[in-house]
Amino acid sequence: MIKILRYTEYLYLAVAFFSLYRIFTDWSTDRESTYLFIFFAAVSIGMFFFRRNYRKKFEQRKQDNQQ
Repeated sequence: MIKILRYTEYLYLAVAFFSLYRIFTDWSTDRESTYLFIFFAAVSIGMFFFRRNYRKKFEQRKQDNQQ
């Protein structure tokens, strides 16, 4: 279970990097669609930190229960 949570963290980072790439490449040609990618990048980065924090709390609780 923990490994799956770790992989989803990095999936959010991948989406954020792809969104940032699209923002930089499409900014001068199609500004309307870049606003959507700005939103995706912001949400993905936020979700990365949220999931990471959640996973660390889950691991800590699991360690405390084992002791």
